[in-house]
Amino acid sequence: MSPPSQVAGRYVIERRLGAGGMSTVFMANDKVLERPVAVKLLAEHLADDDAFVARFRREALSAARLQHPNIVQVFDSGQDSESGRHYIVMEYVDGPSCADLLRERRELDVDQTVRAVRDACHGLDYAHRAGVIHRDVKPGNLLQAEETWVTKLADFGIAKAAEQTRITQVGSILGTAAYLSPEQARGDEAGPASDIYSLGVCTYQFLTGRLPHEYASLTELALKQQQDPVSPIRDYRPEVPPALDQAVRLSLEPDPGYRYASALDMAEALEAGLHGEGTEVTRRLTQDEAYEATRALDDTAATRAMAATRVVPPGQAPIPARPPAAPVERGPSPDEARRAASRRRWGTFLAVLAVLAAVVVVMIALSSSSGGGVDAPDSNDVDQQIQELRDFIQENTR
Repeated sequence: MSPPSQVAGRYVIERRLGAGGMSTVFMANDKVLERPVAVKLLAEHLADDDAFVARFRREALSAARLQHPNIVQVFDSGQDSESGRHYIVMEYVDGPSCADLLRERRELDVDQTVRAVRDACHGLDYAHRAGVIHRDVKPGNLLQAEETWVTKLADFGIAKAAEQTRITQVGSILGTAAYLSPEQARGDEAGPASDIYSLGVCTYQFLTGRLPHEYASLTELALKQQQDPVSPIRDYRPEVPPALDQAVRLSLEPDPGYRYASALDMAEALEAGLHGEGTEVTRRLTQDEAYEATRALDDTAATRAMAATRVVPPGQAPIPARPPAAPVERGPSPDEARRAASRRRWGTFLAVLAVLAAVVVVMIALSSSSGGGVDAPDSNDVDQQIQELRDFIQENTR
């Protein structure tokens, strides 16, 4: 069915701007205020889902309360009486999305990337403090105003509205999978750290022209997010300052606790990284990673890791020393060490399970034997041994 020529008796449709599985966006003219606006018309099949419509209206109201220079403003929403189509009226941003820029150039300038992501961080920080999570941060939702090149985040609201309705098929993931955080891919509730991870994926792609993890299925992506370290940006873009490379990859940590605590922290880290500097937050996160790596290394590797830390005056956080210019022998990276430690804990867990199973089999065999000259073991002793094994399992799988 063709779109209506006018919505709500006020917005005159002029041309289509883009389309997706859930909606189509048009440029329109607001006859009352005489200004250009963007009108999002929801797909017709969504009108039959009452739960979705109710959630969508609630989220549209939440999005309309967000008034920030780096967030696309929502002006109006409702249902057109003539066509029956549900709509949202938003601020019209005269400029390309970052997805458009990627299609044109494959990768963005370093300065342009930091500027765009910094703006998005400020918008996210404002939304997070207002209790609103975006849940679908991706290049197509980062719009750049052509005159000012200010970046604005679009599409707050729809992601949460569709999360738990029957329009979302079982096992499917809303949005573009590549930009989902590991916790979202697992089906956990999204939080501020999830938006930070998604924006980190965008940043990595802007600088390298590729995703942090290439994948053929959602399962493969989830495994790579948990097991494979993200390749340094400088492997593909040597001119990127090392501090900026590190600042971006900190937002891509599998564990939300190792990411930035706020989008504002991420913005400050990227700005500092562009100038070859770190922030207190990046130093602390790096220190935490170094501590985890030290725990996972053997004594010799731990000594090398400690020797690589610069001594600083009391009261200041340790700052990792710059790597020497000449190639030197070094232990695993923090990412690799932490994942190796996790694999060793799982190996210990599985080995202990095997021992436990063997003990149970032996106990059953002994207790069921007759006339063999062997007394059946005391049940209290068996319980005690099993409890000791359970304690050992818990100790080695924390």
